[in-house]
Amino acid sequence: MDQKRLLAAIALSVGILLLFDLWNRPAREAEQRRQAEIAAQVPAAATPGVPATTPGVPLAQAPVPVPSAGGAPLAQPGAAPGTTPGATPGATPGATVAAATPGLPPEQRIRIENPRLQGSISLRGARLDDAILRGYRETVQPDSPLVRLLAPRSDANPYFAQWGWTAADGRTPVPGPETDWTADGTNLTPTTPVTLRWDNGQGQEFTIRLGIDEDFMLTAEQSVRNSGAEPVQVLPWARVRRERTPRTAGFFILHEGFTGVLGERLTEWTYSDAKSEAEKRRGPAMEQESTGGWIGFTDKYWLTALTPMDQGTQIRAAYRHSAEGGQDRWQIDMAPPAVQSVAAGAEAGLATRLFAGAKEVRLLDGYADNLNIEGFDKAIDFGWFYWITKPFFYAIDWLFGIFGNFGVAILIFTLALKAAFFPLASKAYTSMARMKVLAPKMTEVRERYKDDPAKAQAEMMALYRSEKVNPASGCLPILLQIPVFFALYKVLFVTIEMRHAPFFGWIQDLSAPDPTNLFNLFGVIPWDPTQLSSFLHMPAWAIAMGITMFLQFKLNPTPPDPIQAKIFAWMPLIFTFMLASFPAGLVIYWTWNNLLSIAQQYWIMKMDKKRQSRGPAAPPPPKPAAIAKPVAKGKKG
Repeated sequence: MDQKRLLAAIALSVGILLLFDLWNRPAREAEQRRQAEIAAQVPAAATPGVPATTPGVPLAQAPVPVPSAGGAPLAQPGAAPGTTPGATPGATPGATVAAATPGLPPEQRIRIENPRLQGSISLRGARLDDAILRGYRETVQPDSPLVRLLAPRSDANPYFAQWGWTAADGRTPVPGPETDWTADGTNLTPTTPVTLRWDNGQGQEFTIRLGIDEDFMLTAEQSVRNSGAEPVQVLPWARVRRERTPRTAGFFILHEGFTGVLGERLTEWTYSDAKSEAEKRRGPAMEQESTGGWIGFTDKYWLTALTPMDQGTQIRAAYRHSAEGGQDRWQIDMAPPAVQSVAAGAEAGLATRLFAGAKEVRLLDGYADNLNIEGFDKAIDFGWFYWITKPFFYAIDWLFGIFGNFGVAILIFTLALKAAFFPLASKAYTSMARMKVLAPKMTEVRERYKDDPAKAQAEMMALYRSEKVNPASGCLPILLQIPVFFALYKVLFVTIEMRHAPFFGWIQDLSAPDPTNLFNLFGVIPWDPTQLSSFLHMPAWAIAMGITMFLQFKLNPTPPDPIQAKIFAWMPLIFTFMLASFPAGLVIYWTWNNLLSIAQQYWIMKMDKKRQSRGPAAPPPPKPAAIAKPVAKGKKG
């Protein structure tokens, strides 16, 4: 019975990994093709432009209505759909660009400049639609384009943030998407905020005070001052808009799409699910009032998100989908929960923050702690194993700070895990060593009672008890690796710190598969075998993993059941093909873990063999019996 449980546990583990591989293989192949396409475009990219596969995307032509407190749509703040001129990719920020719409003057821009972000804000419509991330490139090539996160509507994949108002009373002129704002500066830096102004000519002045920190967080303080004689009713809003559905990685373990934490609850909508929900409800996919919180678009490594500056502020947030001209469009927006009635001589507004940048773990944690943004770190999809995956990342990142190489950090981290689990694994390997010694006796029992399986099983259980061996303990090391495997896979796959992280030799990106291939003799033959089949990818590290796994299994006792023996014999080959297309960092981890297991198991078996050769220890000699002292006789007298 115990052997059946052992077999079932191993089969279940292999089955889970096989399903995991089959589920993710198409998405990995698509990601590899996407990276190849980007790499092919690199020589033609003279300036940091927006490749077709850039994970950025859009703002709307005609804004989706921002709902009132009662949920009814308010008037749209703008003109009919049309193409608004944007910045030419690679153009100097701050320069003017010729207007594409006849009759409009050239579009003016203010430069954004800080250590992590470069780009510009269009004064036409108050749109942040030009954001390039310093320090992040499309490929591992040092001359590849910098990653562009936000792009104007003139681009193939428009993606931008915007601030504005809706006229709730239907009569107050408010700034629209073609409105030209004035600015009191030309450069937005961490030390020089910029204020945008627009006067509607009827006594209301609208302002947006913009600021930026040293990283990826912008602030926008919107206000309207009413100098007129009568109160006005307006609704300030902030939004992020995508005019195209972005290309996603397609991994079921990775969320891409709408995300946010409202009411202390994490919400995640894929684009397809959000579209279905919006069509079913004939409105936003989700709309919710909340005290504080945040909403955004998440890609694999990038995030744009809105959050109120004061986390005690009541807001109404929404995820929206619309189909205009047969094209899916996506929007997140944030507004006060009710229309603001601004009395004569009064002022009202909305203060928000916009994050537009890379999902760096420590950076998001810092914002969550310092700005009190609830669950901001959950923009990184650490998944169900959050409680183990995130500590794994911090441990590896700490080791990276010491050794300067994430690959080395993974090796040291694996060694530490081995040390932590040594007592548990030691018992398992000791039991396996004794099982190997018992193998001839077990075979003899099976042969003696081959016509009586029940008797054979009873005799084998008696043999286990007499030798104090647990046959199921051998699967413990394999089962222990499963949660570690998934947690480390998550760390390698979802954290941007691992993106383009080199190891040694030909491994220039631990988060990508090993590029070498046995089937073209590791590059000797100028041919890509994966064009015929994705299974024709057998990299060097996967081969090393398979060899070490085979050697490890050779140290284990041969199962007496022929079926079990065949399963064990084929497992190294199965795992070799299965892990061939996994991130190189994960295969390196598994190979190194196998080597450590081999060393540990060899040492334990050697020690156990020495103990067996010495035979049972002699019982301690009996203690000598106590000698009674004579009792002295008293004197007569």
